[in-house]
Order: sequence, then structure tokens, then C-alpha cells
Amino acid sequence: MKHLAILGSTGSIGTQALEVIRDNKDLFEVYALTAGNNVDLLIQQAREFEAEAVVIENKNKYNVLKEALSDLPIKVYAGQDAIAQIVEAEPIDMVLTAMVGYAGLQPTIRAIRAGKAIALANKETLVVAGALINRLAQEHKVPILPVDSEHSAIFQCMSGEWDNRIEKIILTASGGPFLTKDISELALVTKQQALQHPNWDMGAKITIDSATMMNKGFEVIEAKWLFGLKPEQIDVVVHPQSIIHSMVQFEDGSIKAQMGLPDMKLPIQYALAYPKRIKSNFPRLDFTQYPHLTFEQPDTDKFPQLRFAYEAMHLCGNMPCVLNAANEVVVDAFLREKINFLQMAEIIEKTLQKVNHIANPSYEEYVETDRETREIAKGLIG
Repeated sequence: MKHLAILGSTGSIGTQALEVIRDNKDLFEVYALTAGNNVDLLIQQAREFEAEAVVIENKNKYNVLKEALSDLPIKVYAGQDAIAQIVEAEPIDMVLTAMVGYAGLQPTIRAIRAGKAIALANKETLVVAGALINRLAQEHKVPILPVDSEHSAIFQCMSGEWDNRIEKIILTASGGPFLTKDISELALVTKQQALQHPNWDMGAKITIDSATMMNKGFEVIEAKWLFGLKPEQIDVVVHPQSIIHSMVQFEDGSIKAQMGLPDMKLPIQYALAYPKRIKSNFPRLDFTQYPHLTFEQPDTDKFPQLRFAYEAMHLCGNMPCVLNAANEVVVDAFLREKINFLQMAEIIEKTLQKVNHIANPSYEEYVETDRETREIAKGLIG
């Protein structure tokens, strides 16, 4: 029986993780649930899964949460600090970090220092501070199990191959909703159009990142840290059907691919149950329904965010942190309809040029980089 903390339990990954847990109550028990604002769903989840503790990040909703759960022996907390503290609770075996963005960094660090296994769905943690996270994980002998479908695919392909040299990995990208549009059309696309992903059901921020291919750029950086690769060993190929989730090419030229329908519950379950594969009732892939699998090179003129990610990864240090912070600011502005689709890339590029490069940042320097970057990006938006 694994005791789990689900950070971001009301989001897309969190709710799907709870579906997996619901079907495997003999294997998993929920110790703690956390959410940002969705207090009503958090209350439902706490009751159903009989959590020991719940945390709402928005302190204004603490009283509502406390009152709703007053008839149960559930500990109720509020605020970002409480989320970071709850992961240290002694009974917890594994922390699923499904929070979105930079906010996932501090709780992940605290969980690692407390010796908890990490099921990582918050890619920004490794994007922002991959060197620090890897150093802490090695120091505290903590496994980091990838939940992103692409990194889970790579992890599955490498299982049993740890002593064999990798030539490169190939991350697949759906291309998002604007794959076939010309650059001239992108300035006119709406928020509603950008939120219509053709294959995956994700939260708003990640869906926009997918539409710009920033999400794939972050996955490239994450893969570097997860698998100890050089930038030139990480390729991206556009695969609109999203059936092959990613591939590993070994030095003998052989390629292994992990395939399946686009359903996040499978990589979530694989991470939670690792090293075992447990039976599921997920839909199975019928190859006759997908007679044509296609592949093409990503267009980094149309989607420069992917290029920015490679450039930041080559510079390393605090530059991926700059990239992430600038992106969070512009995505928020786009979702609030303050800027258009193409302006997101323009502002990110200008921001990257304005922040000083730090080759070996401390945690405090990551924090300051994030703060400074957001201030610059917001100033460019006006």
C-alpha cells in the first residue's frame, strides 16, 4: 500500500490520478490533497478518498474548506507554505507533483529533502532548476518518476536497457491546433481556438503551451535532466496522431517506441505503480483505426518557442528559469486577451535578452531570476 500526496488534485492530472487510485484502492491510499482555488472539488475529493490532510492555496477559501469538512477528522490547511510543508508528513511514500508552473518547485524540493519518491508531472520544476533538483535527488537517494506521456515513454523504452548507450531520444509532438495554419493566420487566432487541442484534454495553461510548442520545448529541457542527455541527443518530431508517445535510438541504430492511445491515465498509473505494471480497463489501441502514422519536422519559424528552449538549454544556468517565468506571464496575458498569439513569442524573446545569465545559480538566485523576469515581461506587455 503506497500512501500518496497529490499536489494539484483538482487539475487535469490530479483528477485522472484519482481515477487510477479509485480503481486500485488495494494498492494506493490518499494521505494528502492540495488545490489552488477549486475548493468545491477539493471537498468532494477529501470526502471520497478520506484524506488525512487537505490544503487550499487560496487562503480566502480556508474557512469554506474547514467548515465543509468539520464533521470529519481531516486536517485542513491553507497557503503555499502549507503545501510545501504537507509533503514532509511521515506517512507519505510518494508525492505526485501535478501543480502547474513555477509553484511546483518549492514543494518538490521539500519532498525530496524529506526522502519521498517523486512522480513528476510538473515539468517546470526541472526546467527552472534541473541541476539543483538532480543534485538533491542524488543526495537524498530519491527516485524521480516521469508522468508526462513523452518522458514516461522514454522511461518505459529504457527499462532493461540502462547499461546500453543511447544515441538519441525522439520526443513526439502533436503539433497542436495550429499545425496547418500559416504564420500570417496566427496573429488572428483566438483564445478559444488555442484551447481546442486535437488530441489531449489538459488544463488551460498547458494547452496554450502545446499550441505554441513551448510545452515541447520544456519537455526537451526536462528530458536533459531526467535522462542525463546532451542537447544534441534530443530530437523533436511532429506526429499529429499522438499514438507513438516517444522513442529511444540506441547506438546500434535500433529504435524502441512506446505506443498507445492519448490517455494520461496510463503514464500516471505506470509512475504510481512502478516497477510493476498493473491491470487497467483503459481503452486499447486498435491499429486498424490508425492506418497512417505520419511524421514531420517542427517549424521553428512558426513556433519559435521550441527554438528558445534549445537556446536556453545550451546556455543553461538560470536561462531556462527565465524562459519559464516569461512564458507564464505571456500565457496569462494571452488568456486574459491582453496580447495576441504571436506577441507571446516576441515578448519571451525580448525578455530573454534582458536578464543576466548566471552559470551556476543558487536556489535564492533562481527565486530572484523568476521575480526579475516576471517584472520585465509584465513591463513589456504594458
